[in-house]
Amino acid sequence: MPEPEIAVADIVETVPSALIILDQNLIVQSANRAFYQTFHTSALQTEGFLIFSLGNRQWDIPALRNLLESVIPHRAAVEGFEVEHDFPTIGQRTMLVNARKTMRGGGHDGYILLAIEDVSEERKARKESKRNWQLTQSIVDTIRDPMVVLEDDMTIVTASKAFLTIFGITQAEVQGRRLSELLQQQWDVPALRHLMEKVLPENKPIENFEIEDVFPALGRRVFNLSARKVFQPGNHAHRMLLVFEDITDRKRRERDAIALTNEISHRIKNNLQIIVGLIAYETRWTAPACVQGYQAMQTRIGAISQLYDLISQSSCGRTIAVNAYLTEIAKNLSTSLLGSASSITIEVRAEPLEIDPERAVPFGLLVNELATNAIKHAFPDGAGKVVLSVVQAGSDLELCVSDNGIGIKDKDAASKKASETRGSDYVAIFVRQLGGAIAPSLVEITGTTVRVLFPLRLTPSGGAEPVAA
Repeated sequence: MPEPEIAVADIVETVPSALIILDQNLIVQSANRAFYQTFHTSALQTEGFLIFSLGNRQWDIPALRNLLESVIPHRAAVEGFEVEHDFPTIGQRTMLVNARKTMRGGGHDGYILLAIEDVSEERKARKESKRNWQLTQSIVDTIRDPMVVLEDDMTIVTASKAFLTIFGITQAEVQGRRLSELLQQQWDVPALRHLMEKVLPENKPIENFEIEDVFPALGRRVFNLSARKVFQPGNHAHRMLLVFEDITDRKRRERDAIALTNEISHRIKNNLQIIVGLIAYETRWTAPACVQGYQAMQTRIGAISQLYDLISQSSCGRTIAVNAYLTEIAKNLSTSLLGSASSITIEVRAEPLEIDPERAVPFGLLVNELATNAIKHAFPDGAGKVVLSVVQAGSDLELCVSDNGIGIKDKDAASKKASETRGSDYVAIFVRQLGGAIAPSLVEITGTTVRVLFPLRLTPSGGAEPVAA
């Protein structure tokens, strides 16, 4: 018999929870080290005493007394009995008690084993989490835009009242379900799913992701989605906050404005083309000395006409593609000044850049003026090439109009020639309207290049943020 008692004692000391052994009269027979450390007591103050009289009777707890005196005599074991009490030695604590009755010999004598686990911090954390969640839910319900909170597996934890109201669904119908399963699976969009899968692991927020579809009871709607990761420090839990902004009315106004802009631009372009046609008709009957003036006017109006043609074809109506604009200007110059039999060609080399409509007109007129000057003065033998190019140079756009013509023979002539032709009043006006400057012309063995630098971004009046060109 002594050997089993030693083995039992070893087991009792090994258990990490506080453990106390009572006889049938609820007298403490022994306790382990964890019990003494947890409740700041000793064996001399514990063993041989009625459990309810320990210390200053801190164990005389009605709930525990009921368990030991009423429940245990009729049951062999009790699991997870929770006791919340203010212990004088350690303060307010929540204890989880497991009790088991053991019998010896004839079954009339035995012990009661009490395993006591301090779960105070866990319960405190649970209450704190519940309070935080209630606060979170209150915040979510306060926000006017529809919103859902998602787990890392994309299941819905909760949805705001705005979300439930606008989509005519209940909290019970959304909780625990994947976003892609809701309604008629309008949110099951591969591109959105791909982006959302990156939010949690890579901490990459989603901004301005648009979804347009027909929603039950709502009709066609456009929603702007934004998502980001949220977490609570200390519990390593990560969730995703997904906000839905209904931008249907805004998108409708934008589309209406674009459609109106395109329609007006198309009409302006047609009217300008009529004027160009009238000028071309007049050149047939005017004196030869006036033909060049008519043709210059024709190409200038044609450049503006091509701008409005691009605007009328644009889907956004905000910016003009430089390469497409230069191509149209080159076509107009070839048609009005050169003709199909000419040996002078115009080539476009432009990076895929854009310019704001406010500067597109002076830009087009400047290109037209420089190219016209090159065509008129660089090729006395009637053969050659003019290159229109635009590249980004730091924070500027660099426009180059170059030719492989006769060039300029000396610096004095270069100065004089630039002031008379390429440095004309028209060119100076257009450059000033672009907010740019003429860079020094490159004097080459053959040909001439004129470079104009102007800002890539346009700064509106009033100190507002710059607008991308």
